[in-house]
This record gives sequence, C-alpha cells and structure tokens, in this order.
Amino acid sequence: MQFQKEKKKILIIDFGSQVTKLIARRIRDLGVYSEVITPIEIKSIKNFDLIKGIVLSGGPSSVTSRGFQSVPKNIFLKKIPILGICYGLQLISKLNGGKIKSSKKRREFGRASIFKKKNSLLTKNFFKSKMSVWMSHEDAVVKLPQNFSAIAYTKDSKLTIIENKKQKIYGVQFHPEVTHTDNGKQIFKNFLFSICKIKKNWSVVSQKKRLIKEIKNRVKKDRVICALSGGVDSSAVALLINKAIKKNLICIMVDTGLMRKNEFKYTYKAFKEKYKLNVKLINASKIFLKKLKNISDPEKKRKIIGNLFIKIFENEAKKYRNVKFLAQGTLYPDIIESKSSTGSKTSKIKSHHNVGGLPKKMNFKLIEPLKEFFKDEVRILGKSLGLSNDICNRHPFPGPGLAIRIIGNINKEKIRILQEADQIYVKELNKNKLYDKIWQAYAALLPFKTVGVMGDSRTYEYTCLIRAVTSEDGMTADYFNFPKEFLDKISNKIVNNVKGINRVVYDISSKPPSTIELE
Repeated sequence: MQFQKEKKKILIIDFGSQVTKLIARRIRDLGVYSEVITPIEIKSIKNFDLIKGIVLSGGPSSVTSRGFQSVPKNIFLKKIPILGICYGLQLISKLNGGKIKSSKKRREFGRASIFKKKNSLLTKNFFKSKMSVWMSHEDAVVKLPQNFSAIAYTKDSKLTIIENKKQKIYGVQFHPEVTHTDNGKQIFKNFLFSICKIKKNWSVVSQKKRLIKEIKNRVKKDRVICALSGGVDSSAVALLINKAIKKNLICIMVDTGLMRKNEFKYTYKAFKEKYKLNVKLINASKIFLKKLKNISDPEKKRKIIGNLFIKIFENEAKKYRNVKFLAQGTLYPDIIESKSSTGSKTSKIKSHHNVGGLPKKMNFKLIEPLKEFFKDEVRILGKSLGLSNDICNRHPFPGPGLAIRIIGNINKEKIRILQEADQIYVKELNKNKLYDKIWQAYAALLPFKTVGVMGDSRTYEYTCLIRAVTSEDGMTADYFNFPKEFLDKISNKIVNNVKGINRVVYDISSKPPSTIELE
C-alpha cells in the first residue's frame, strides 16, 4: 500500500509475523486507515504528525538473542500511543528495562484461558466470564519495566497484558488479530478510539476511485493485458482497469485444461456480453499437460504454470501495439505465503503461480491493484464495480487450478476423475444451501490407490479427499462441520458416479497448522 500522506493513520511495524496483515485488516474493519512498514523504514520517517498510533507486530525473532529486530527508543518519547503484540510486547519490555526469559515452562501455543487482574482502557468490554486467547510464544516477560503494571494473566504467563497508562504504552502477549482469540477486535477498538482518539477514515469502496486514478496515471496511453480467470479477484481487476483505460485493455482467458468442468463456458460469455470487455479465449490445455508430465513436486508445478502463462501472454502481446503491462488478481494472502511484502523475515510457505512462480525476466510490468486486499474486501469492491453475486461469492480457486489438487503426477484421466468428483461436490453444496456458508470447498485426488469392493468384485482405485473451510480472509481457517447425513450422501454419490474413485475422506485440519490447499 502506498504511503498516503494526507491521511491520519495507524502505523504497523512488521517484525515478520505470518499474521501481521491481519492487524491491518482488523483496523480496516473498524474504519481506520493503517499502513504496514518494516523496522528499518520507521527510521526514515521525519514527520509523525499524522501518525495517531503505532502497533508493534509479532515475529519469529527473540529479544533474548543478539541483533534482535528493534525500533528507535525515541518512539516512546513522541507521545504517540503504542500497542505491542507478542514479540511487540517483549520488545517494549526489553527497551524499557524489563526482563524477558526463554523457557519451555513459559511457552504457550494455541488457546489459553486469560484472567483479569485490573481495569484498563485497553480491555474495556473485553473480558467475559470465560475468555480464551491465541498464544504463539516461547519467550515471556518475567519482570515489568518501570512504571508499567499488569492488567491480565494466564496460567503460564503472569504478564499477559501490561500498560504504562501515563505514556499510553500497552502490550499483549497473545494475538488479538486472529479469530481464535475471543473478542480480540475489542482490543483494537479500545486502542483506536479510546486511546489513540482517531476517527474513522477508511472503507473498501472509497479505495475504488484511488485505484482507478493510480492505474490511469501509471498506464497512460499504453495497453494492458489482464489475466482473466473468471474468479472475483481477476474479474474485479478487469473492471477496475476497464474503468481506468477502457479501449486499451485486452483480457485473456487461458484454458489450461486444469479448470473445473465447463468452467469457462459461462464466464467467457458473461464477460463478452454482460460486461462488454474485450476478451480473448485461448485453449492451451495440450501445452500445459505436456509441460506438467511426470512433475509431482508442487513448487515445480507452480513455476511451470507461472512461466507458461507469461509465455502465452507475451506471445499474445506481440499481436498488439504498446502492450507494456500485465494485470493480475494477486491478493495479499498470495504475497505473504510466497514472500514478505515488506522485507521482513516472514517465512515462505509456498510459491503462488502469480507471485513466486513468475519468471525473473518478463517483458511486462505488473499491475496488481488488489495486492494489499483480502478476499472479502475484494468481494465488497467487486459488488461496487457491478460484478454479479455469483462471481463475487464464488469460492476461491487457485491459479494453478487442479494441478495442485491432483497430488503427484498429472494426466488426462486424473483430471477427468477429479473434475467429475468436484462437480458432484459443488452441486450438492448448492443443492443443500451450504455453499454460501463455506469460505472454500473443493475435491482433491490423493496420489495412491486403495482396495475396494463393488458388486462383489475387487477394485483398486483412487481416494478422493474433500475439503471445506470457514474463514474471514483466508489467513486462518477451520474445517466446516458437515452433518453426518451430508457426508454420507457425498461419499455415496462420488463413489457411485465417478469411475476411478472407491474411497472418500474428509479433511478436518485447520489453518494453521495446515494450509487451505493441499499443495
């Protein structure tokens, strides 16, 4: 996100937590503008007048180690309210004379019960009769800094919430930004409005004009190729760019052969006729299947697919004049899982075909107007651009498509099997009015066969895994608790109607520790 000088803001300093962006997300939900920067970048800020509060994120570092990540100590003298989260709490304590220790006895991971010790502006309306917060730390503050007091504690962490009321410095050992923390949003609400005294100044829809203006100023009279899949992300990008430059947009839909069954038939027609976009459909299924032959490593799959997309777009660009830009529907979760968008030490989880999977050298400049947005924010933006509900509410579908839902090697027969199983699954979700209750659902094909019995005969066929998760933004997720009757019905329908599958399993893992997709 570009630094918007004219806005009063909350500054989030990213120390490398995988969920730093969720802090920005929670603050946005409350209608306040925020920006994420690195610890290095804060040193270059000369004017703090518009900064109404500072949040120090969590991170993988330890303040007990040499060369730990830090901030200039003078930020505590600027009379700007500060909230430290996890590592941020420990850093506040370290820089203000407190004591931190690393010990297996003090480590907490997952849910922990929290208990109130005294009242605080930060915790107003936060505590309930039974409170659970989400922990992820090995270090703990064992001695308070001078002029700080303890507000709350857990069984293994006596200083779970601390404050210096006079200087408006606060710290929480848990992560209020994740949905696993009960009432975590209230912590941010209190910090923003009771402590920082900032007013609401941000909404998703209000960003539309800014994005269109930025695209127009950057592209000028050049042309843009937009990678259009028909999902809400690329569709929103296409409509944004169309509003900015109109005739100079060329949308390309690439049929990789790895999409859901009959995926492109409806969407291609809709974009041509309803949205009046300049759309070209390219059937490249043979090329993709050939390049992916005998490739089982998921990172290699993503890179092969990313490279092929770019080659196709570059070949198409040669047919037009002044094509200098490639537009993609990249979202923030794609970036945070592929690399750190802010330069901090965030661990890489996996490459995305449109981020870490892109070739190093391209003949295009990238336009990614949604790279600081979460999926649900894009849905709001999409609706404001006129996208229909069936596109806006469509479940996320990965750019590499079924390539990362067929675990191991890919061939035509496996694609057919999975397309049929997935179609049955999605149809039943819609039929039973469950589709809109779920963030993302899909079928996957596991890379082994098992013995079964059909009609008194032995079968040796594939196992189909079905997955369905609930989430707000894709950064954390939990499995959807289907009624037993639905699982019975799905298993029966898939096994009876898809030749090649004799077993169905349901994935009940959450994110973290798992990811939503299998690869």
